[in-house]
Amino acid sequence: MLLGRVVGRLWASRQAGSLDGRKLLLIRPETAGGGEGRRLVVAVDGLDAGPGDRVIVAHGSRVRDLTVGPTVADKDVVIGIVDGHVADERTPAGGAQRPSRPGGRARP
Repeated sequence: MLLGRVVGRLWASRQAGSLDGRKLLLIRPETAGGGEGRRLVVAVDGLDAGPGDRVIVAHGSRVRDLTVGPTVADKDVVIGIVDGHVADERTPAGGAQRPSRPGGRARP
């Protein structure tokens, strides 16, 4: 999953039939430090997100199948519109802490 901001919409006069009637959004992912990433992700939107919204995007055929249907020709799906979040002050600047393995050993 990724956290990002909607920076626009995408449409095409010719597209896979399974995308007919679907809203495609351009998402700019956020970096672990909260800044803007350089790449863009195209995601199917079923939640009516709009420009400027912070969203959660999930990737994969299982997510797609459960949210927008197995025939949709995109595996990136907006699954949430973010109202806010709180970062744990103990989390290193480089990103989230990795969970430890069973038995308390830290992951490499």
